Formats: sequence, structure tokens, C-alpha cells
Amino acid sequence: MNIRYRVELTNEERLELKGLIAGGNAAVRKIKRAQILLAADHGATDEIIATIVNVGTATVYRVKRRFVEEGYQAALDEKLRPGALRKLSGNEEALLVATACTTPPPGRSRWTLKLLAGKMVELIDADSISAETVRRRLEEKEIKPWQHKMWCIPTVDAEYVARMEDVLDLYAEDYDTKRPVVCFDESPTQLIGETRLPIKAKSGRVERIDYEYARNGAANLFVFLDAKRCWRHVEVTEQRTKIDFANCMRNLCDVHYPNADQIRVVMDNLNTHKPSALYEAFEPAEARRVLRRLEFHYTPKHASWLNMVEIEIGVLKGQCLDRRIERRSLLEAEINAWQTQRNQEKAGINWMFDVTKARQKMEKLYPSKSL
Repeated sequence: MNIRYRVELTNEERLELKGLIAGGNAAVRKIKRAQILLAADHGATDEIIATIVNVGTATVYRVKRRFVEEGYQAALDEKLRPGALRKLSGNEEALLVATACTTPPPGRSRWTLKLLAGKMVELIDADSISAETVRRRLEEKEIKPWQHKMWCIPTVDAEYVARMEDVLDLYAEDYDTKRPVVCFDESPTQLIGETRLPIKAKSGRVERIDYEYARNGAANLFVFLDAKRCWRHVEVTEQRTKIDFANCMRNLCDVHYPNADQIRVVMDNLNTHKPSALYEAFEPAEARRVLRRLEFHYTPKHASWLNMVEIEIGVLKGQCLDRRIERRSLLEAEINAWQTQRNQEKAGINWMFDVTKARQKMEKLYPSKSL
């Protein structure tokens, strides 16, 4: 027997359904059910509703029946569908993940979905497993065996710990104008010019630049950062040789910190970052004069994150260098404007990592105590 179900909405339900339809953010299927309920509330027949909403009369009938038998919210929300059974059991999914994390077969650089599907057929003695099944299970587990990232994996030994704690102790000191701590590093950058004039942005259209560009050489950036003083300085050079490094160190002493007794410089282990570089650049007496005012502190190997200037270089690239700059003179002018503004704003770095936290967070990595 064909029962005709009658839909009668309250004022609150009508307002909610109209708001849902007008909002446009709900799923299409839910919007259609809302339209069916409103049309049925106005007394439209199933055939007319089906035509207006562009659904079958069976769909209209089911929505009205659920409204009468289960209530307003049940009619509006979609009933969960049972779906097909999962092709892999929990243990088989765990085996798939473990397999995807192993070395790929000989002759292959990485696992593919097809290779994994074939391997799983072999391992669990199944008739067949589709690549799509493998993709869905790996996606759920956030496993991507065809991708990898390059990473510097440090060896945390006694040398690593000694250098790390030495640098962290420097950062923890109160600021001393006579013995400042200055972080130092360099970063290469390319001089890139346009081959065609960009089309400026206007209302409703972003700026457009041609994908072709002209490479006009490269430059090197020597970056200094005194985090406690909220001061940074960038020197643009053509190269980063020992001579360039030596000149930077002399400028640091004579130009930027002429009144300091000793400048503690934090830097990495690059082969040019050596006291001997100053003897290659200057007469022995001059080299010795500069070095007497410098004290070098080296970060551990593969631990550039310990050098606060790396953070400042990231800010420089994001705020100033993330564009095409074609000439060295323009590069110098733009960097000078950037660093002047940063220094005037007293932009600092909120460094929160210290020796105590290092020992807590890296306890398991610290070398074992000798008896």
C-alpha cells in the first residue's frame, strides 16, 4: 500500500531550511533534501517536487517518510550507507604499511602503488588487490613511499654537545656592550632580470610576469646579527672567499663595534671561517690586531639551527628577496632599506632554547656517561 506522508514544518524549521539553502555552504544532497521538505510543507505533490528539485519521486518519498517516522533532523541528514567491505583486514593494512616503509625491489628506486599491490597479493595470498585499494589505505595512514626529503642527520656526540651548550650559554648571558655576541653567516642569491615587462595588477587581476627570466650573475650576502642589541647588518659581495671573510671580520671590529673589548662571533664550520683567513688577507701584525678582539664560537656540524642569524636570513629572504632583482646596485639598495627599517623597529628574536631545555628534550641523544 502506497502511504502518502505529510510534511508540516514549524516556523523555526522553515527558517533554518531557508538559511541552509541561501548559505550555499552545505552539501548539494543536503540542500536538495531541504528543498524537498520546504516544497512538501507547501503542499506540492511528489511529482512536482521531483521536477523542481531534479530528483526522482522515490527520493522525495524517502525524505518525507523519514520526516514522519524519524523526525525533522533525520530527514535532513543523510543516512549512513553501509558501503562495501574493506578489502584488507587490520593486520593486512599493518603489513602494507610495513612493506611500503622497506627498501623497494631490486631495480626500482621507490615503491609504486602497482608494485605494492602486487607484493601484497604475494604476501597475503589474495586473488587480486587494486592499486586504488593500496592508495586509499596508505592515504589513511599518511604514508607516501614515493617521496623523500633531504635532511642533515647529525651525530650527537660529546663534541656536538660541547659546542651546543657553549653557544646556548652565550645566548643566555645578559647583554654586555664590551663583549657583544654577534651571529654570522652567509647566503648566496641570484641576480634575476625580466625578459619582458610584467603586466601590473589591477582590480580583479593579479600581476603577471613572464616565466622566462635573465640570469645576471650571483652575489653573496654576509649577514651579522646582534640579537640582544636588535641589530643586523648585511654586506653584499661577489664571492665568499677567505679574503672576503677577513674583510668582514675587520669591519665588524673597526666599523660596527669600535669600542668593544672583545666580540664573540657565533658561526658554522665553513672552511673559510678560520683565524688563518685573516693572515692570508692581511699583514701578520694587522691580522693579529683584529683577532685579539675576536672570539670564535662554532656551532656543531649539521646544527645550523643553533645560529640565530639563520632566522634573520629567513626573514630577509621572505620580506625582501622574494622577487626578481636584476642588478647588484639595486640589491644593495633594497637590502639597505630592509635592514634600516628592521633596526629602527628594534626587531628581535625570542630565543627560548637553553641548556636546561636541551638536556631535557635531548636527554636520550646525549652521550652516555662514562664511569
